[in-house]
Amino acid sequence: MISFNGLVAICLAYVVLLFAVAFFADGAARRGRGGWLRSPMVYTLSLSVYCTAWTFYGAVGSAARSGLEYLTIYLGPTLVMIGWWWVLRKLVRIGRSQRITSVADLVSSRYGKSNLLAVGVTLLSVTATTPYIALQLQSVTVSLEVFSGSGTGSAIGALATDAASGDGNAPAQSANSAFLVALGLALFTVIFGTRNLDANERHHGVVMAIAVEAVVKLFALMAVGVFVVWGLSGGIAETLARIEASPLRSWDINGGRWAGLIFLSAAAFICLPRMFQVLVVESADEDHLRTASWAFPLYLLLMSVFVVPIAVTGLDLLPAGANPDLFVVTLPLAQGQTELAVLSFLGGFSSATSMVIVASIAVSTMVSNHIVMPLWLRLTGGRASMSGDIRHVVLTARRVSIVSVVLLGYFYYALSGGGTALASIGIISFVGAVQVLPSVLGGIFWRGATRLGALAGLFTGATLWAYTLFLPSFGPVIFSAEFMSAGPFGIGWLAPHALFGLSGMDPFLHALLWSMSLNAIAFFVVSVASFPTPLERLQGAQFVNIFQHSGGPRSWSAGVAQTEDLLIMSQRILGSDQAIALFRREARRMGLKGDLPEPEPGFLETLERELAGSVGAATAHAMVGQIVGGTSVSVQDLIAVADESAQLMEYSARLEAQSAELSRTARQLREANQKLTRLSVQKDAFLSQISHELRTPMSSIRAFSEILRDSDSLSDAEQSKFASIIHDETIRLTRLLDDILDLSVMENGRVSLNLREGTLSDVIERAVAAAAAGEGDGLRIQRNHVSEVVRLHTDLDRLAQVFINLIANARKYCEAEKPVLQIRVRDLGDAICVDFVDNGQGVPEESRDMIFEKFSRMSDQKAGGAGLGLAICRQIMERLGGTISYLPGETGGAFRVRLPRDAALAAE
Repeated sequence: MISFNGLVAICLAYVVLLFAVAFFADGAARRGRGGWLRSPMVYTLSLSVYCTAWTFYGAVGSAARSGLEYLTIYLGPTLVMIGWWWVLRKLVRIGRSQRITSVADLVSSRYGKSNLLAVGVTLLSVTATTPYIALQLQSVTVSLEVFSGSGTGSAIGALATDAASGDGNAPAQSANSAFLVALGLALFTVIFGTRNLDANERHHGVVMAIAVEAVVKLFALMAVGVFVVWGLSGGIAETLARIEASPLRSWDINGGRWAGLIFLSAAAFICLPRMFQVLVVESADEDHLRTASWAFPLYLLLMSVFVVPIAVTGLDLLPAGANPDLFVVTLPLAQGQTELAVLSFLGGFSSATSMVIVASIAVSTMVSNHIVMPLWLRLTGGRASMSGDIRHVVLTARRVSIVSVVLLGYFYYALSGGGTALASIGIISFVGAVQVLPSVLGGIFWRGATRLGALAGLFTGATLWAYTLFLPSFGPVIFSAEFMSAGPFGIGWLAPHALFGLSGMDPFLHALLWSMSLNAIAFFVVSVASFPTPLERLQGAQFVNIFQHSGGPRSWSAGVAQTEDLLIMSQRILGSDQAIALFRREARRMGLKGDLPEPEPGFLETLERELAGSVGAATAHAMVGQIVGGTSVSVQDLIAVADESAQLMEYSARLEAQSAELSRTARQLREANQKLTRLSVQKDAFLSQISHELRTPMSSIRAFSEILRDSDSLSDAEQSKFASIIHDETIRLTRLLDDILDLSVMENGRVSLNLREGTLSDVIERAVAAAAAGEGDGLRIQRNHVSEVVRLHTDLDRLAQVFINLIANARKYCEAEKPVLQIRVRDLGDAICVDFVDNGQGVPEESRDMIFEKFSRMSDQKAGGAGLGLAICRQIMERLGGTISYLPGETGGAFRVRLPRDAALAAE
């Protein structure tokens, strides 16, 4: 039999192998050669972190004690992957869109980026994860003890029995082994779990190491299973006969317990911090779920297929009282198969270590983002842009959190005595973790869910879980036997295992029933009774309708933010290179030179989303808000001010918000009615103007033609004069009718375009010349001929018609003493913009939404036409694939003509 020191050496060699795999994967990802790291199979194998020591060791123990009940732990995730695939896809899409870093971040972001709610989820996750880490430590240390004893079957059985006796006096060697294992796992996680500050980025090294461990534990368990079926039992038929002869054949299935366990495992598959980490945060592509939806259930099937044969054979061959949780190790040892036993030990070691690594990464991210960072902001006075190196603070917080979480698991193991069956410890952790389920599912499917409702449900469920299941797991250390049986102060209906008089139920099922039902009821009732803040409503719309709009919410309005302050803060969090690259990219998007974009809402929202990957959504929102607001306040004060402002803003709209859809429709109808009313007035003015414009030339033509017809005494000069008047009026009348016909043809889509190549400078030159003909030189036009050297492939005549109309309008309506029109050409990357800006008074703000309507004119005093020019321009630009719009923010009248890139090709 291998010595204890030899086994420790093998463990160290295995850990070195994992280090090498992690280093290689991280290096490949940094060099851009890690495409295979983002494959759907690696993603599927990373989900195997669900299969911990509970499933590797505890499934056999559960089968030996309770028959097929162990299958419920596999059925829950299988049903989720196959039947709830669309829910997982929605979670992954939300995670990528909102830069979610943890389950606490998801809940916080959904409910108005509430850090109080995030703190609650974080504390619950830490508490629920602690027993599970203790479970892993117990499995590793107990299996180590098996190898440290004698090689005889009886000795192995006795030792395995002692290791699970639960007397609370674990040997010193066991405690030391657990402590050393905890420190080793913490060290590995610190090295590879905090290499990237952005928790939203994949931990390629860790994920690849977990994938390798997934293969190891599957191969190890199947190897033991093959040995048991064909090496000890003699084949499949003999194994089935052994099962039939075993006491396990008369399994009594408890329907309520089965239903509870299936629900619990399904919910835990979504809510456990480590599962959320690999399902959502580490997901590189939501389409990988298609492969995982069948591949992961297949993996679970392979993990479970040999559980019953191992359990039955262990009960037959090993001494009475042997710990069934260790059958996968003790069976090979009892038969002298040391190498197989070592392989089985490595499988259990892989199961335990992968869980501890991922769980500590996930929990440490929550602790640093939602507890440490808000406290640090408060202690530094909220000066996010000017204080110390935030990047260093976050990394240190995560590393300390990882070590602390693992040590908490060790202390739970030491305090509880390490004697409880593995399945029981796993169930305790599962029930605590799933208390976030109502807030998660309600948040992504119900827009009416509120922050207060989530807080109420979470507090209710966590309190009942702690009272009925978690604290009783410590035994007399916390609750005495009298307290457990008689309740506090002798109040029987408050006894932890007989709450509200419901006695005789399985303790796990009792705790699950009360905690989840009252959690969901509190969540629903308080959500209905409370009113969401504006940010909650925005986030609710984003989460519920994530597939309609996957962008982040536009929750910022331009304030007094200084871009330099935002850059300093971003450099301290993201690092100098990444922050500068982000700011430069946003500046280019705005068409600005240099590296500093304008602090407009779109940029602030992008910046907040990037920062959220490093410090969490709630903290990122608070930090950006501090700078945008221009004051130094604590996070708590900031949230209080925001809540007060939200209440003031919504006081007048509370009645309308009682029926959101109806009020939105009513508002749209009111706006449409107002616009129709204004259009009706414009239409009446248009008809009056048209009548006038038609009557005037017709009257002139009729009058002068009658003079020419009836008078015989006109001189040649008079005849020529009258004929010229008739000619001019005819041209005027024809122009008006052409405009009306032109607009009608375009609106009906019957216009044909004459596409040809030319240059933008030629089109502008032609428009300037045509607009100036017969108008004098009162308007001075300023141009930059270099920027106009742009090749076009469009209808040059129609485009010139738009330019002529805009130049003519500037000449007609600009009331400056010395009118000037600037024609500016800008390249925005995806389009070419031509701006026409004069130095007049511009168009009043209340009239800007009407100037492109066909019944609208800029001025009644200087109309000179029927007001069809800009309406025709809009129709022309729509046919050309571009747009024309009024440009606010200029000193005078300003219009922008936007040509798409496929119609404007850069000059060679």
